[in-house]
Amino acid sequence: MKKILFVILLLEASLCSEAQLRIGGRVPGIELPGRADDPVKLSSLEGKVVLIDFWASWCGPCRAANPFIQKLYKKYREQGFEVFAVSLDTKKENWLKAVKKDKLTYTQVLDLEGWNSKVAEQFFVDALPTNFLLDRSGKIVAINLEGKELFDAVKQLVQ
Repeated sequence: MKKILFVILLLEASLCSEAQLRIGGRVPGIELPGRADDPVKLSSLEGKVVLIDFWASWCGPCRAANPFIQKLYKKYREQGFEVFAVSLDTKKENWLKAVKKDKLTYTQVLDLEGWNSKVAEQFFVDALPTNFLLDRSGKIVAINLEGKELFDAVKQLVQ
């Protein structure tokens, strides 16, 4: 019996690790409400270099990263760089206030489910901020880059 249980646990662990998003893989689709409650699809950015950024208004490190991401977006949007920011806020007002205060002009969507978000679950998000950088073909080229590493990766992808 112990051997069977061990094999089952081993198979389960193997399946879970296969489900993880990896560099070179693709991400699940996302469709969530934007600022005006209109549905926004990640697929609408197909053919662009995309940073999927999971964040929340209450997350200090997220808010600290926002000005850098905004600057990066402004610098490379004309060359096909987009940001698809997924907020895990549970109160729309808090999210909208943070977007306005941080002067974020890139694509913003909100999952009011917070940590119970199915989207965050599909992306295996267990901490904020979490990001995924996609090339123009939609493949993951980096996970959780920040600062100069993120800047350099985006610069290389848009050239």
